[in-house]
Amino acid sequence: MATKGKNNTLKLKFDTSWSYAPAPESKSAATINPQYDLFINGEWQKPLSKKYFDTINPATEEKLSEVAEASEGDVNKAVIAARQAYEKWWKKMPAKERGKYIFRIARMIQEKARELAIIESLDGGKPIRESRDFDVPAAANHFFYYAGWADKMEYAFPNRRTEPLGVAGQIIPWNFPLLMAAWKIAPALATGNTVVLKPAETTPLTALKLAEIIQESDLPPGVVNIITGAGVSGAAIVNHPDINKIAFTGSTEVGKIIQRAIAGTHKKVTLELGGKAANIIFEDAPIDQAVEGVINGIYFNQGHVCCAGSRLYVQESIAKEVVRKLKDRMETLIVGDPLDKNTDIGAINSRQQLDTIHKYLKIGKQEGAELYESSCRLPGKGFWCRPALFTNVAQSNRIAQEEIFGPVLAVLTFRTDDEVIEKANNSPYGLSAGVWTDKGSKIFNMTKRMRAGVIWANTFNKFDPSSPFGGYKESGFGREGGLHGLQPYVNLLS
Repeated sequence: MATKGKNNTLKLKFDTSWSYAPAPESKSAATINPQYDLFINGEWQKPLSKKYFDTINPATEEKLSEVAEASEGDVNKAVIAARQAYEKWWKKMPAKERGKYIFRIARMIQEKARELAIIESLDGGKPIRESRDFDVPAAANHFFYYAGWADKMEYAFPNRRTEPLGVAGQIIPWNFPLLMAAWKIAPALATGNTVVLKPAETTPLTALKLAEIIQESDLPPGVVNIITGAGVSGAAIVNHPDINKIAFTGSTEVGKIIQRAIAGTHKKVTLELGGKAANIIFEDAPIDQAVEGVINGIYFNQGHVCCAGSRLYVQESIAKEVVRKLKDRMETLIVGDPLDKNTDIGAINSRQQLDTIHKYLKIGKQEGAELYESSCRLPGKGFWCRPALFTNVAQSNRIAQEEIFGPVLAVLTFRTDDEVIEKANNSPYGLSAGVWTDKGSKIFNMTKRMRAGVIWANTFNKFDPSSPFGGYKESGFGREGGLHGLQPYVNLLS
């Protein structure tokens, strides 16, 4: 709007009250059955307990579907089916033929990408942009990648013969349901194993949709079995005597329980557990790029990744500038309907997780840290959390040491390289980290001395099927992805 001031000078006044028009993705492209049974031996089977539980949309608290609750007996049926398929078909099948099935699953995921993205956002609360642009394509890419390895084991492990382990029991979390299923199923199938997989009870729908894809792909019955349930179902998988391998992604607490449960058994195990990633910005870093990387690392995914950059270390000379830019950027973030393509931050996965985040916000203030929250409006129904940032955080504060799994960032400062390395490594976790600097020598120095499984340089949260992922210390052990992701599913022979 133009107005005239004194001396007839023209002044321009800009209206900054505008907002994006809604751009929702249509639900009509996705089909969710009112009830789902257990996928065992290539068929949908009623649970022996006849029990079902609701899975809900965390953005609206509306029921999406009823899902079967697997009992110990159901788990046993799934393991028997997997064992029979392993002995009868899968381990005897030529590797190149196994690869064809895996390629087929990958292509079918691509064909159903829109539907899978919508269901992932409805069931998990994450923005459709993330589901559409990352989760689903990355899941398909993992199947494509490991399909290529199926008949090339002699190149993966030169001068060694390999044999599959047998039946793999796999338990995945709620933050990346489809992608975590792909991370685990694809390498297991490529190496000749059969699978019993259990998704998280709060986000089972894309895993069940994947079961439909597997059924449609004509994969031999029993090669992949997908069962649903909560802790009891997962424990039955872990404790089953005829399972050869456990692959678990989830909390450190549950990971320790699994370790104790399989101690003294023949079972192999890989654990990808909690994290408290350090994201480090040096004074010579490209600051605007670093700020965007921090936003991407903690807020765009609601902090719902174990590798989220929830600890930010900023060199003292630029700390005020970085915090100011972070606050300005936080104010532009849109919190709302996960199916809206404008949304940056969707719903928190469950009421329980939202309560945990609120508990840590309270703890942070009690510890003396200063809390800044975005001024955005939150929807009236559903599970929502404003993006939050703590300053004046001490290294010993719980918000700097414990995993929150929400859009909450703890900002700390440092002066020297040695100081920040000591602080970054002073954590029970060691899953991932980030370094922002203009100097390559500094990057190499940091990556060599930091105890983290994955360290990003001048970027954050970048993944590729050919790159291994995993942690140190209480973040677990073993690697998933890449060539390294094959080894946990084979015995290496002379």
